Amino acid sequence: MKTILSVDDGEDDAFLLDRAFKQAQISCKLVTFPSAAEAKEYLSGTGPYANRYDHPMPAAVLLDIKMPHYDGFHLLEWIRSQPEFNSIPVVVLSCSDASKDIERAYESGANSYLVKPSNYQDLKNDLPLLMHYWLDLNHSPESSA
Repeated sequence: MKTILSVDDGEDDAFLLDRAFKQAQISCKLVTFPSAAEAKEYLSGTGPYANRYDHPMPAAVLLDIKMPHYDGFHLLEWIRSQPEFNSIPVVVLSCSDASKDIERAYESGANSYLVKPSNYQDLKNDLPLLMHYWLDLNHSPESSA
């Protein structure tokens, strides 16, 4: 089963995303972190995440950019500076539709930028399409072998 890493400091957003995954019956494991620093530790495989059997590398990262302290842009830039993570799709999922945020996300290496749906029903409807594209249709260097 593929793992999706979600990084979002909004408790409500994280809850709704988890609920939408379950209701849409998306067959993957959703791992959610409220901070970029914790997600970085998971991706690095350090501390409590050292066992890759229990904490596998994600097939994709859903990333909020507007977080306090170590924000999503910094995590995105760090991910793209690590050669071993180059094939992991990073999808920015943000409330911001500001062109400066969209430009910075793509300049930092985002594979996609989506504005969070304004209601739960849209999230539940859109999520299967998003996951189908990134997990089933998209071929990354690792998955095309």
